[in-house]
Amino acid sequence: MRRALDGGTVALCLIATVLIVAMLAVIVGDIAVKGWARLSWEFLTEAPSNRMTEGGIFPAIYGTVLLVLLMSAAAVPFGVLVAIYLAEYARRDSYWYRATRVAVSNLAGVPSIVFGLFGLGFFIQSIGGGIDRAFYGGSVVFGQPSILWASMTMAVLTLPVVIVSVEETLRAVPRDYREASLALGATRLQTIFRVVLPQSWAGVMTGAILAVSRGAGEVAPVLFTGVAYFLPYRGALPPPAAPNEQFMQLGYHVYVLATQSPDVDETMPLLYSTVLVLLVLTFLLNVSAILIRKRMRRWKAP
Repeated sequence: MRRALDGGTVALCLIATVLIVAMLAVIVGDIAVKGWARLSWEFLTEAPSNRMTEGGIFPAIYGTVLLVLLMSAAAVPFGVLVAIYLAEYARRDSYWYRATRVAVSNLAGVPSIVFGLFGLGFFIQSIGGGIDRAFYGGSVVFGQPSILWASMTMAVLTLPVVIVSVEETLRAVPRDYREASLALGATRLQTIFRVVLPQSWAGVMTGAILAVSRGAGEVAPVLFTGVAYFLPYRGALPPPAAPNEQFMQLGYHVYVLATQSPDVDETMPLLYSTVLVLLVLTFLLNVSAILIRKRMRRWKAP
């Protein structure tokens, strides 16, 4: 009876796995087949023209990559510091530990559109407006939607993912490593940054991978904080050329094509090609982070 139950459980799990893989294959296959027709080198490298009905989507690719890089640069170091506090310094029964855990759990459950409203009120109106009043005489320079505030908003959105991933990895490092380092005369700070953290780079990069995966396709937070549908440019680089400028993003581009186009049939090939580019770009960003994580696993504590 027990073997029958075990066999049935394995069979159900296998069926569920096959169904998930099959659904993913159907979705990706449909996007690839319908998006490949419009895909070309010009589509990937040219600027848009005629209100995005002609030309390519290079500014949207550029803006998406820049957004992810700035978001990761802000979220990963801050998330690592919070994880170090939770795993190495905070007492489980302390008020600050419980308050921080509650804050991280609540952040993880907040809808993404709420983060967009938060970014609009906190980063743009409060911080950006304060910078304008203090340094620019009230002129609107930083108190407007831009790539900088969109990246900071996305960093707050992905912060819980980084914290949880890094904290679990830090706790998995054997306690003997810490005790041996302290016994040899190292301080607690030296032990964390020279012994514990090098053993946890895989978890740090895992948090970065999860942050990239979530942040690359999010639309609602950047909708209020800096994204634009069409930004023509002249020169070597597309906008944004400065941190206080708006930017184009693939996810928002897909949203506009799917909801605002007066001729759905005409824009359908462009829509599928853009989705295909977004999927491939997200995959490449994740592969880059995975390769970095693989190399960092060779970095052991001295």
